[in-house]
Amino acid sequence: MTTISSALPAQSSGSASSEIAGIYRQITKLTQQLKELADSSLGADEKQKQQELIQSQIEMLQAQLAMLQSKQLEKSQQEQQQKVEGVNRPSADNQIDIYI
Repeated sequence: MTTISSALPAQSSGSASSEIAGIYRQITKLTQQLKELADSSLGADEKQKQQELIQSQIEMLQAQLAMLQSKQLEKSQQEQQQKVEGVNRPSADNQIDIYI
């Protein structure tokens, strides 16, 4: 009988890139389970139920992956904006008034 592992990763305080890598590993494992399911000796109904379950887990992981990638992109854009501010491009907090 085919065993289906949990598709939801444990929430950790790790970086987004390590979480993304973990999700990719889980998707790979689930894809492998789908391949093994085709060769298993389960009945047609049981195979279809297992296949639908694995596919729904993969879809959830893909949605989570898209969300993490979006957050990572947003974070990098914010970091770029912060780097732009400075002496040559002062922000409201980083501005010098000169009176002559």
